[in-house]
Amino acid sequence: MPILEYAPPAPGSSTPLSSSRSANIPLAASKSSARPQATKRASLNAARTDNTRAAHPAAGQEDVSMELALSQETQARLSLRGGGGGVADDTEGPGERFEASQELNEDQGAEQTARAGDADLTSRRSSVQSEDLPPLHVEVRLKPTSTMRYDLIRRLMSQHLDAEYETLLTHSEVHDWRDVAVLAQNVDRVWIGECTLPTSAVPLDGISLHLHVYQPPSSSRLTEFSTSPHNDDDGDSDVPAASVLELPSLSLEGVWDTLIYDGDVKGKLLNYIYSTMLFSDALVDFNIVTWNRVVLLHGPPGTGKTSLCRALAQKLAIRLSDRYASGKLIEINSHSLFSKWFSESGKLVQRLFAQVTDMVDDESSFVVVLIDEVESLTAARAGAMSGKEPSDALRVVNALLTQLDKLKTRKNCLVMTTSNLTGAIDNAFIDRADIKQYIGLPPAAAVYWILRSCLKEVMRAGLIPPVTLHDYKVVEVLQTTGGASAPDADEEIRCSELLYSLAHQCQGLSGRTLRRLPVLAHARHIAVAYASSARPRLATWLEAMRKTVEEEGREMDKVEGGV
Repeated sequence: MPILEYAPPAPGSSTPLSSSRSANIPLAASKSSARPQATKRASLNAARTDNTRAAHPAAGQEDVSMELALSQETQARLSLRGGGGGVADDTEGPGERFEASQELNEDQGAEQTARAGDADLTSRRSSVQSEDLPPLHVEVRLKPTSTMRYDLIRRLMSQHLDAEYETLLTHSEVHDWRDVAVLAQNVDRVWIGECTLPTSAVPLDGISLHLHVYQPPSSSRLTEFSTSPHNDDDGDSDVPAASVLELPSLSLEGVWDTLIYDGDVKGKLLNYIYSTMLFSDALVDFNIVTWNRVVLLHGPPGTGKTSLCRALAQKLAIRLSDRYASGKLIEINSHSLFSKWFSESGKLVQRLFAQVTDMVDDESSFVVVLIDEVESLTAARAGAMSGKEPSDALRVVNALLTQLDKLKTRKNCLVMTTSNLTGAIDNAFIDRADIKQYIGLPPAAAVYWILRSCLKEVMRAGLIPPVTLHDYKVVEVLQTTGGASAPDADEEIRCSELLYSLAHQCQGLSGRTLRRLPVLAHARHIAVAYASSARPRLATWLEAMRKTVEEEGREMDKVEGGV
């Protein structure tokens, strides 16, 4: 079973993490299913009462050693988040001293609240070790303004979930944590992620909670850099060779959960990362057992390969937040690495990866390198040897392979690549890829989910009167029993049946095409028949989308036929 939280810092790390990120506190253990609900409510009420007391510093006194420890913790956290650190000197202004004191009081209050819940939670531990239970991942996103310690948020949230729920629904959001004042002030979103149990309703007495606390900045920070020493003829600098996005990023929030594939593609990628880290931490001899930290996603265009790479980088920044202080996504612009100057392209690759290596040298950050359309950098060298490709392309391939071999020993680095033309990739690169995952066109169930998510978003925007659409499996059962086509079927069932038929009609279309269907349907059929202020019913939209799919099919036949 892969362990998804790594508390100890990487061996040899020159930048120790703040304990607010690296504290590894027991989260939840198995509970007796016969535990009365009144006990759970009493536990939560006790925590809330302590929280109210914590709002007034005079309500209780911490011992000197605890206050000193919390003070040191606050200084370390402020240093990590750019707010300074170390022992305050005489140059510190009164406003800064007041803010630090206020944060210390908040931490002390939250510590008291967490202790009250810990006593009750510990008394209900069973003899089953949490490591023996399947993990349930819970992602807790903090507000950009929060300064609360991560370990306190983790403990309070664990106590709240344990007190309020017997079961949790995977891949869903919970909201009632806002009833706890400390959580409401600091937490922005709580997402219940995946679990290895086969059911979506997960009993808390049969799992081990893994809470991942993270804090993305209020705005996404994207920087670009170039590697060429030359300028174009008009004096402008060359196209940027790569862009760097700081992770976690609000721009990538939720992307992971919108990607649907045939099979457990996402789980396979996550487990690969956890396995490589487990082997690295165990100090497995790299000369005997080796891995390259390279993943190749290949398949037809428009299937979400690039989106999956970006979403995986975001997910790793969240899941590894206890191990790494931050993350970076480096997207390489492959076309910028080919120079008009002879023999310059190989040098551009070396300069680019020299800058990547500088970022990877920061062992407190996890770096994901994304090379989209990697076939442009790894074209088969046989073509260059036969004279079909320029010799400079041969140098690019050799330089890239050399740089990948250097990065494979860095445990805080992952190289993600995508390709639509695997036949054009050099065999040496394919051999270096630990995972070669085919991303095909979505099956009917995935098409149904994609279209339903699109329609739900249009409903949220107010363009369609809201209608509940049933799950694909529910409609599939109704189809086999004939219940969906019954004359007395309500609007929800009828619309779900129409969407089910549309999903099967759309098989063979890419995810990119599916997600633009609502816009095309509105432009071609709804806008010409209804006023701009009208809100046609969902059945009208589904019929317009069906006609749009037929029209797209005819247009594609013309393109493929060369008409």
